[in-house]
Amino acid sequence: MLRTIDLRGIRPSASELLALVPRAATDVTAALNSARALIDDVRERGEAALLDQAERFDGVRPAAVRVPADELAEALESLAPQTRAALESTIARVQAASAAQVPAPERTELGDGAIVEQRWQPVGRVGLYVPGGKAVYPSSVVMNVVPAQVAGVRSIALASPAQSAAGGRIHPSIAAAAALLGIDEVYAMGGAGAIGALAYGVPGIGLEPVQRVTGPGNVYVAAAKRLVQGVTGIDAEAGPTDILVIADDAADADFVAADLVSQAEHDELAASVLVTDSADFAASVRVHLAARIAATKHAERIRNAVAGRQSAVVLVDDLEQAADFSNAFGPEHLEIQVRDPDAVLARIENAGAIFIGPYSPVSLGDYAAGSNHVLPTGGQARSAAGLSAATFLRPQQVVRYDEHALREVAPVIAALSAEEDLPAHGEAVSARFER
Repeated sequence: MLRTIDLRGIRPSASELLALVPRAATDVTAALNSARALIDDVRERGEAALLDQAERFDGVRPAAVRVPADELAEALESLAPQTRAALESTIARVQAASAAQVPAPERTELGDGAIVEQRWQPVGRVGLYVPGGKAVYPSSVVMNVVPAQVAGVRSIALASPAQSAAGGRIHPSIAAAAALLGIDEVYAMGGAGAIGALAYGVPGIGLEPVQRVTGPGNVYVAAAKRLVQGVTGIDAEAGPTDILVIADDAADADFVAADLVSQAEHDELAASVLVTDSADFAASVRVHLAARIAATKHAERIRNAVAGRQSAVVLVDDLEQAADFSNAFGPEHLEIQVRDPDAVLARIENAGAIFIGPYSPVSLGDYAAGSNHVLPTGGQARSAAGLSAATFLRPQQVVRYDEHALREVAPVIAALSAEEDLPAHGEAVSARFER
């Protein structure tokens, strides 16, 4: 069960906290060579390589990599009404929340005739990856596609692994979600090969290269994303999921246990971390945790996750120290269940998404909150943000100066170009006033 990290009575430095945070034993660098070989194979052999990789890793050989339009339509037609209604509700909520992430254009007047305009330009084409391993994620179709559409992306390709249980097709619920969102360019391909195919394109099946690849996946997908940077943009190197809960003795121990179990359900490498200033509360959570694990479907997977080195109960002296530990951990999902959540929130710097209070569980964000569930994992929230409409936008500045405005700043340009020994820079300005 959850191991204990006891920080009471000590105040580790920032670097010491980084060394203390629990992490899964995953190493993207160790997967780089394998991922590179798979990507190179796709670049050399195209569809044949993707079919061979599906047979090798997914246990089935698709009839073709490109998913036919009638297969997408059939999946949508066969979708259970309650699932369709749930997806439609989620789509509407994510659309509304994503729209708030699109900045308005701005116009700055620095003087008469001196104008800098700020605009946000969407990338033209993106590749969205939806995993299919221990679980199937039609919700991840929504979380990838909707912000891209809201941002104004014109061309969207979606990839998901072939499923042996579906006879070599992608999972029907993923196909249905794509069709529901109007995505008709869908590929049955997975893993590192799929990321390579999106980045470099596969002319034989009409797959053109994309400008950005997004979506979660396993360590080989993360390694592939690292390898294709420079050829295409990425969102983040997503890995096993994690949750960190900051709680005091005012929280409901069973609620906290339920939330820790919910994320451990994803994968044996999932991290479930409780940070609390109450040893008695931690003990109560352990009792509820054991009961909930015993009663749920994926008990063995969850037991492995909470017993892993990546999961822990962290005992601290106070909630200030709890926030410091959380910032060092950089959780994908942070829950704050304390008497004064806003006081703790004010100290939080690093988190993918933050859930406040007993009735905002991570599961809400996974499906129906309107927030996006594609978030930085493995501590990447210390430097990266979750998927949003902004992921698909590029800030561009448009400069409009007239003759008078340029003449005013010409001495500034001349002085700095001389200082940097780049005289032609200054001459490009002075040439406009010599005639």
